[in-house]
Amino acid sequence: MSTIIGRETTAIVQIRPRGKMLAYWSVTILLAAALMLSGIGQLMQYGGNVELVTNINYPLYILTILGIWKVLGVIALVVPGFPQLKEWAHAGIFFLMTGAALSHVFADDYGDYGFNIILPLSYAALNISSWALRPEGRKF
Repeated sequence: MSTIIGRETTAIVQIRPRGKMLAYWSVTILLAAALMLSGIGQLMQYGGNVELVTNINYPLYILTILGIWKVLGVIALVVPGFPQLKEWAHAGIFFLMTGAALSHVFADDYGDYGFNIILPLSYAALNISSWALRPEGRKF
């Protein structure tokens, strides 16, 4: 009877890491894609990016700074190894996204239906999820 319990326990242990790994990569790829597209858009000053920063009275060069930070953060998240760098990237993304939401709140620039607040906070939530689901090998 102990052999059966051992086999069941082993089967459960093998299933959980696969599901957690799938969840981690799903969330991380979604976060990386969103941040990369956002960062490239900011670097190119494409779309509504110029309007977003001018509405809160930030200078246009902030788009270049934010775009570079986002692209570098994405690279740090998806490149294998460097667990401590990934921790810093997660922290930077969290501060970047919550800072964006707060900047819009303080400037009374909520956008349509609160879009200017909801979008960066959803990126922050994806970032927290990615960090929380990271594999044991990526914790230091």
